[in-house]
Amino acid sequence: MPVKSYDFVKGLLEDYNSLAIKTLFRYIPELEPRKYLYELVSSYPGRPGKGFRPALCIATCKAFGGTESMALRSAVAIELFHNAFLVHDDVEDDSDFRRGDKTLNAEYGIPIAVNVGDAMNVLSIRPLMENLSLLGPEMTWIVFTEIEHMVRQCVEGQAMELGWVHENDTGLTEEDYLRMTLKKTCWYTIIHPCRIGALIATSGEADPDRFNRFGYYLGAAFQIQDDLLNLIGEKEKYGKEIGGDIWEGKRTMMLIHLLNSSEPDEKQWLGHFLSIPRRHRNPEDVENVYRLMIKYDSFGYARSCSRNLAGAALKEFFTAYGALPDTRDKEFLYRIVLYMIERDL
Repeated sequence: MPVKSYDFVKGLLEDYNSLAIKTLFRYIPELEPRKYLYELVSSYPGRPGKGFRPALCIATCKAFGGTESMALRSAVAIELFHNAFLVHDDVEDDSDFRRGDKTLNAEYGIPIAVNVGDAMNVLSIRPLMENLSLLGPEMTWIVFTEIEHMVRQCVEGQAMELGWVHENDTGLTEEDYLRMTLKKTCWYTIIHPCRIGALIATSGEADPDRFNRFGYYLGAAFQIQDDLLNLIGEKEKYGKEIGGDIWEGKRTMMLIHLLNSSEPDEKQWLGHFLSIPRRHRNPEDVENVYRLMIKYDSFGYARSCSRNLAGAALKEFFTAYGALPDTRDKEFLYRIVLYMIERDL
């Protein structure tokens, strides 16, 4: 893909993300308590981010003949839910950095961070309520139904991932990982933003299931790429601590591939390493996990999986969007597939 294609995608991403974040800030009350609540709500949204979710929602709405204003409140709600997930995810993973700065839990402690994440979840309801005057009661309820499914799938996927770490499961397969990723990532990162955008634009006439396969393939490719960036990306671009997933014992595609490829004594050592709480692990052991991943080409395997999934997403794009008129937003939605898996690596 030519460089100008990435510039085009990045430019529209910035436009839609800027619009969504600017609107999001309007939903943060100028009330007390500010210091340890409402001022912190703006922390994560105010940091540099890609804005994939609101962009997919708005662009899909426009590709199906709608307008930015029709989808904007729903896009803002999705972004608020996303940032709430990030805050709670950082607490659950005991992470120290997010988007180039300290996590809320690292800077203010777990209780304040959890409460801020809870506040984001509450604040996300208001823009959905305000859809009533713009979209009418039937469409407002349809969007609420989509959001409810989105959030439930995400917490179920998170529970699967946390359970694997808690039980120190070393017998997982690639299918297990993809099933978890469908729930934790695909529904709320790709599938539902696209479904909601199309439903709004067509007053509920579009078949939302047309996006499910496209969103699954793209969301899984996106998650694998994100996991790769965590391990071999540049900290300045990635925004979190590099190697954090190994410190956390997160069951990524690379770790699962390694567990299934390593010799019995290596797998036994890995199981022991993963049984140790994060704060008791040491840099030498983390580095040894890296060496084993290089030995068994776990990075190359994951990158190949991501590219194959993206290829499948490109094919499914034509099922989801192919019949639509050629517009700037349709082109953006096509080009974003490769952009999402080639970003910053």
